[in-house]
Order: sequence, then structure tokens, then C-alpha cells
Amino acid sequence: MSGRAYTATELADTAGVTKQTISFHLGKLLEAALITVEKQGRHRYFMLAGPEVASLLESLMGLAFKNEDGSRFTGPRDPALRKARICYDHLAGELGVCVYEQMLQNGIFQQHSGGLDLTEHGRAWFLRLGIDTDALASSKRPLCRTCLDWSERRHHLAGALGSALLTRIQERGWAKQEKDSRVIAFSASGEKALWAMLPPQSTLSVSGQTFTSQRSVDIENIQTIQHT
Repeated sequence: MSGRAYTATELADTAGVTKQTISFHLGKLLEAALITVEKQGRHRYFMLAGPEVASLLESLMGLAFKNEDGSRFTGPRDPALRKARICYDHLAGELGVCVYEQMLQNGIFQQHSGGLDLTEHGRAWFLRLGIDTDALASSKRPLCRTCLDWSERRHHLAGALGSALLTRIQERGWAKQEKDSRVIAFSASGEKALWAMLPPQSTLSVSGQTFTSQRSVDIENIQTIQHT
């Protein structure tokens, strides 16, 4: 789910099973085209076949976890993982959901029964952020689509634009992915910069922090913030 590749030994250690057991399951997943394998020297690295597989797993995880009393527990228990995490290559968790919903309110996307469309206003918004939507649209990957969030049970942004947005956030130093984890950790200043470029239409509460409606800020004038 982190978008990284791992050896069979690393996966076996993480899962707490033998290498023989993990090799059997990896073989089945390869047959089903759910994962891919790449050979580097003596090692073979396995990873998910693509963002569509990650999206499927994100949804299925919500069905796999229950509390001791039998009630459904949605999402990870780690607060940091619930707040913001990587889902293959795009932002998920409470922040990911809030970002997508604010994009809808700001007219960047238009949602309809057939899917999701990028508006002309949205195209200009991404361009000011340094993301060329025309170049992304020429790829085989969907430009924009939604992904049902495991913990929030609402949608976050996926597709080529979801990936490009998270990359840009990290390039600007607003957030970084924690080592050996799916957690995307935002600095306090980085989170403020995020909502400055995507101003809430009303009071917004994210993990106990409140962000109020504010005047839109020109994206180009938001300076790069070093993550601490």
C-alpha cells in the first residue's frame, strides 16, 4: 500500500510467517496479476500491480477489522495513520478526504454519477501549483478518480492528479512520508500552507485542529516550507 517494492524475506518477516508460506501466496497473487515482480541482481522485488489494486485493498481492509465486541472498526488505530497516510501514491486518511471535499467546494472538480471531471478553474489551479494537467491527461492512467477511504468511509482523490498533488506537497516541504511507514506527516506550517492554497468555505476541523474560512491565497506566492 505504500507503493514500495519488497523482497519475499521482508514480507515474510513483516507478516510473521515462513518464507515458504509467503512464496506460495506471492505465486498466487502473481497468477492473478495483482502484484508484479522485478529482479535486481540476486533479489526479486514484489509490489502491487497498480493504483487500482491499492484502491481495492483499501476498501477491503474496511471489511477485515472488527472490535472485540464484534462491531466494525474502521481504519488504523494509530492516530497519525488515520490522519494522513499514503494509499499507493496519493493522500489518504482524514486529511486526504478533507482535501478532496474542499476541492469539490472550491469548484476544482465536478462530481457526477459517471465519475469525476476536472473543471477549467481546476485546470488553472493545478497549473499555478506547477502541475501540467494536459501532460497527465495524455497518459493511460485516469486523470482523476475517487478512492473510498478505509478509515473515513468517504472518498479521497486518486488517479494521476492525486499522485501529482501528493508529490508536489512533499516537494514543497509541507509533509514527508515517515520511514518504513505509510504515515504522511505534515508540519504545522505545512498544514497551514495546504489550507491557504485550498481555503475552507466554512470552519473545518481536522484531528482537533480548526481552520476557518479565509481569503484565497495565490498558490505561486506560498513559499516552500522546510519540514521539521
